[in-house]
Amino acid sequence: MTDPDEPTQPVGEPKPEPEPEQPVGRRGQIRHQEPGTTAPRPPTLGEQRARQVAQQRREQLQVQDQERQRKRRKRLLVGGGVTAGVVAAVAIWYAAAQPDEVTAYCVADDDVVVEDRNCDESYVNTSGGYLTGGFFYIGGRQYHYHYGGVPTPLGQRVTGGSTVRPKGVTITTRSG
Repeated sequence: MTDPDEPTQPVGEPKPEPEPEQPVGRRGQIRHQEPGTTAPRPPTLGEQRARQVAQQRREQLQVQDQERQRKRRKRLLVGGGVTAGVVAAVAIWYAAAQPDEVTAYCVADDDVVVEDRNCDESYVNTSGGYLTGGFFYIGGRQYHYHYGGVPTPLGQRVTGGSTVRPKGVTITTRSG
């Protein structure tokens, strides 16, 4: 007879067939590739388009980079030319501005202009003073020459110029 656990089939209907077994793994999946014999699949249209777009972008970036470098080189050359021109102009101006004659002012240790005799070697020696290293000492005070600068009257502080004796110029004192 019939098994009580088995579902009953209505009479006259065929019994359903069991489904065929599916192979192990998913359909379309490559399970094994032989090196040297397995051919790669051709790229899809989307992949081809993406590669073309990427190549175009790389070419654009390369052109932009070359343009940027060209502009930078040009700026450096122009800047270098301007710098050289300015340096030349300053050198010419400096050479033209160098006086042929410089006035030496005798000043005390506080850079106040005093009489020229305080920086005269013969006057210093007769007054009990002494001379050392370009400095004149009389009665405890120090005197020296200040070259160039703005013309300064006696008793005023000297401005401009230098304490270094200039070379290649004629030096005169205030008294001549």
